[in-house]
Formats: sequence, C-alpha cells, structure tokens
Amino acid sequence: MSTTEIVKEAESRHDFALIANWIQPQSKVLDLGCGNGSLLSFLREKLGVKGYGVDKDDDNVLACIGHGVNVIQMDLEAGLAGFDSLSFDYVILSQTLQAMVNTEGVLREMLRVGKQGIITFPNFGYWRHRIQLMAGHMPVSDNIPHQWYNTPNLHLCTIDDFEALCDKMNIRITDRIVINEGNTVSFMPNLFGSLAIYRFEQAAWPVSY
Repeated sequence: MSTTEIVKEAESRHDFALIANWIQPQSKVLDLGCGNGSLLSFLREKLGVKGYGVDKDDDNVLACIGHGVNVIQMDLEAGLAGFDSLSFDYVILSQTLQAMVNTEGVLREMLRVGKQGIITFPNFGYWRHRIQLMAGHMPVSDNIPHQWYNTPNLHLCTIDDFEALCDKMNIRITDRIVINEGNTVSFMPNLFGSLAIYRFEQAAWPVSY
C-alpha cells in the first residue's frame, strides 16, 4: 500500500480526525505502537508534524519505513529511556493501552517524554459488551475484534476505570471524546460509547506541608 493510500485510509478514521484536532501544526509527535505508520503519515500530511513511531513488530517497522515514517523498533514495556524528558509535544497511544502489561509505567513514560498524552482505547463498559458477558461470552466487537483465545489484549478497561487510574496517578484529563460508530456520545458515555479518546497531562504534585 502506497503512502497516498495509507493517508486516504487514515482520513476515513474518525478517531484519527479527532486526534488531529488536538494537535498543533508543526509539532513534535511520538506515536507508540504505531502499527503501519498510518496515523503519523496522516498527521504529517495534514499538519506537518515531525516525529517518530515506535513498534516492536517486524512487519510494522518495515511498513513504516516503506511509507517514509521515522520508526524505532523497541518494546514499549521496556520504557522510553532513549528519549529525553519533554522532548515531544504529544505522545500518542492509539488502541494499544489494553495490550500493555505495565499500564502505569507506560503512562508515566508518556508524560515524562511528552508535554501531553493522547490515548484511545475500546470501552469495555459499552452496552453490547455487557450483554455478551451476561450471555456468558467474552465480548467481540469492531473495537475488540479478537476471540478470547487469540487476543493481544491483557487489561481491558471501562471509561470509569481509566479515569480512576488517572486520578490515582495524579494525571489531569484535559479533554475527552467518546464515540460510537463515528458519532460523539454525550449521554452515559460509559454505557453507550464504544471508543474513548483522551488528552491528558501531568498534574502538579500536591504540596506537602
């Protein structure tokens, strides 16, 4: 698939468009778990961003190189020691959080190397997922497409779960958009939203007296 085709495919992704709305032109971006580089290609084409993708899969790394995306092959679980603190304007983790073993460590590293973090993840609390669980089955949907026996997902969470973790880690959520089938969900998002998109930053640590 050519770079033009990759960008065109990315343009059809509503979540990518929402992410782009939060990013300033010409900014520095680090895309963790970047896959084939489609998001970075899209942001580079539309906003002129500069940055790197990070992925551990051989095929994804080769795809990124083929699309002209700067990519580093590494395991996110090992940390981001190769990047200086606050060296990026934004660090993005798109639909990868649920596959992380050390969730808290990944979030800390995102906010160490980036001024702001952007995360998207499938909402396990979505009503269709709940019905499947009540019927005795692990949920399968557009955003959680794998069966229980071949899924890469380790830590599925709900919107409420993620916000509780941010509160525990003193992470300040600056923006949240919840969508379902491309439409924004405002009413009871933890029940009716299938995909959550967050922008966040490190809050000032409480002062000790």
